Amino acid sequence: MKKRILISVYDMEIGGIERSLINMLEHFDYERYEIDLLVFSHQGDLLGQLPPAVQLLPEKSSYTVFRKPMKQCLKEGRIASVAVRLLVKLIADAKARRLMLSEGSGYIQLQLVSKYMSSLLPSIDKRYDAAISYAWPHDFMLKRVKADKKLAWIHTDYTKLQIDNTVDEAMWARYDGIASISEACTEAFLSQYPALSGKMFLVENIASPAYIRSKALEEETEGMDNDSFNIVSVGRLSYVKGFDMAIEAVRLLDARGFHKVKWHIVGFGGTEGELRAKIAEYGLDDRVILHGKKQNPYPYMKACDLYVQPSRYEGKAVTVTEAQIVGKPVLITNYPTSGSQVRDGMDGIICDANAESIADAIERLYRDTPLRERLIAAVEGMDYGNAGELAKLYNWIEGAAPEREEENHAYKQRVGKTAQG
Repeated sequence: MKKRILISVYDMEIGGIERSLINMLEHFDYERYEIDLLVFSHQGDLLGQLPPAVQLLPEKSSYTVFRKPMKQCLKEGRIASVAVRLLVKLIADAKARRLMLSEGSGYIQLQLVSKYMSSLLPSIDKRYDAAISYAWPHDFMLKRVKADKKLAWIHTDYTKLQIDNTVDEAMWARYDGIASISEACTEAFLSQYPALSGKMFLVENIASPAYIRSKALEEETEGMDNDSFNIVSVGRLSYVKGFDMAIEAVRLLDARGFHKVKWHIVGFGGTEGELRAKIAEYGLDDRVILHGKKQNPYPYMKACDLYVQPSRYEGKAVTVTEAQIVGKPVLITNYPTSGSQVRDGMDGIICDANAESIADAIERLYRDTPLRERLIAAVEGMDYGNAGELAKLYNWIEGAAPEREEENHAYKQRVGKTAQG
């Protein structure tokens, strides 16, 4: 009999976490496992890319309250939800002031909304052999799902999140296991929660090279011409992704006379207005192009001269691996987990996370064609297929979680073989 697995995620908007989930589901063993997918809010272009074998649970309107505007909640008569959100904001603001968080109370609000709102929602009746909370909100799986064992997934650098660690530690401790997408991500997490080391194991983001390469050939790109040095970045428009530094870097390059550099940013998010204002202020409307949401970003990656990830922090950027899969040189900033993804000078370049360093690295790559060609040759010689990573998840489901010291070096082994070859 197949084991019954529940996986949850808030929505399926275009993003690295959601795309990594799609890739994982594409490679799942459906002869052994029956997969139900709980998407709290049925929105996002990636909903249409779910494999046919995945059973998408019907949306419950009460489950959408985690991020729904409070005015909308009032219109729907969800008074308790509004009261919780208002109380959470007051508590989060007070904690942010006490902890002196430079980014304010936003992340703490997400923590507390997950904690308290989950208690108000109806439970899922079906019982599962395993339940996997793939992304926020994680409290729901603990409080409203019946399963023999429960797993949470981490995708980011927890040393960079401005949160109340005591709230999260109590939540993480109730999970039977915690999956991490990279060894660097694991180390960052355990620096904050050392008592949880026994629950941790690594499952890298699953890459689908054949799928990505085929999608890269499907569509035409807009605004990219052969006379320009085209840089591409893909990601949510947020402070974390560092696109404000990208605009500053183009301004610096323009002042140095590099007028052929164009930066194409594919994505959407809350900082779009700020980014557009900065682009207009510097007169860079034809040099920094915001392309908005694209269900298929791969043709832009395929057409670029250089892929850049200017993030302030990452767990392990899916987009960097995708750009390497389509044979592009990559430049990333030195966020703490960067070394888990790029070997500086071998299959990519790592620079400091500020506009001047980004501009310097782009200038170097612009001038040094042989360097770009060496980086391209390195990534073209790599095998990025890693569906075998799912064996670690299957082991955990079956009751044999992998040992971190023995199992968590797939990336190092893969690049080591490439270097020897």
